[in-house]
Amino acid sequence: MDRLHRKPQPKETPTGCDCQFCKQFDHEFERRPPMDRLVRAEPKDTAIAHMTENGEIKHRLLEIRMRLGPVGYAA
Repeated sequence: MDRLHRKPQPKETPTGCDCQFCKQFDHEFERRPPMDRLVRAEPKDTAIAHMTENGEIKHRLLEIRMRLGPVGYAA
């Protein structure tokens, strides 16, 4: 363990559920590592609610693809 990070205590273990937004729009959602799928318990499934940085980035990329429309999926 490095000096900048401490070991999380058992009572600090985050609880969450699968991001429904990513689950609906990401065709490779089931292949993601389990922690990358999880979001904290919040009213909405947002990118920032993801438990990992990779999960947040993948969520944001999905949002960008959706804004681009069908052309964005061709790449």
